[in-house]
Amino acid sequence: MIFFAGDVQGCADALERLLAEIGFSPSRDRLVVLGDLVNRGPQNLAVLRRLRDLGDAAVCLLGNHDLHTLAVAHGVRPLHRNDTLGEILAAPDADAWVDWLRQRPLAHVEAGWLCVHAGVVPQWDTARTLALAAEVQACLRGPALPAFLQRMYGNEPARWDDGLQGADRLRFVVNTLTRIRFCSADGTLDFKTKDGAAGLMPWFEVPGRKTTGEPIAFGHWSTLGLVVEPDLMALDTGCVWGGRLSAVRVDGGRQELVQVGCSQAQRPGA
Repeated sequence: MIFFAGDVQGCADALERLLAEIGFSPSRDRLVVLGDLVNRGPQNLAVLRRLRDLGDAAVCLLGNHDLHTLAVAHGVRPLHRNDTLGEILAAPDADAWVDWLRQRPLAHVEAGWLCVHAGVVPQWDTARTLALAAEVQACLRGPALPAFLQRMYGNEPARWDDGLQGADRLRFVVNTLTRIRFCSADGTLDFKTKDGAAGLMPWFEVPGRKTTGEPIAFGHWSTLGLVVEPDLMALDTGCVWGGRLSAVRVDGGRQELVQVGCSQAQRPGA
């Protein structure tokens, strides 16, 4: 059986309940976690241990909180007020966990679905998305990681161009795969609005996007809520906010939803 799961964000108890509910067996099943493995929840190390112990049975995508963890660990960004990364950073094997995180992918195809943390821009199809993700993954896994993390932050450029190079190109890819929610019809990213504005729409509603008809699964957008359609899945259902941790089985010819309740780890508005 193959399952996709939404943002765990350090909620290890909920993850354990979810795995038990679906009867997950690493020898038989596969799990794709759609990014934001850690941060804001109370048990980040336990989440990492559990997912690592699943070995090749689990594909764990990187989300914005996971990239933030790498940046904090390398001294590029300070801890935010609501971060809960202290136990990872203080662990005696912290370097090993940072190294494990930076080996995770930013995009993945499983059972015919393109899996990303946040979304894609209309100019990209699945093949382009995977190729661009691989460019960033090479930086994350290479010796120049700290320098890459220094250049990773910022909201510009806001629109994809095939001629983008260097830090601008990589930054746009990161912003798309781990942060996108709304954009304009031409794919210009917007990170200011949280509930839409004139001329903006959810990235998956842009007319003529190249991934139209290609199944896509993503997390990241807890206020959007659960979406389970034949070619679109949004699975961040706000576990860390006291919502639910959601998984959907995607093999076997039909989609089967499994959800478990979560204890609130962050107060609304944090």
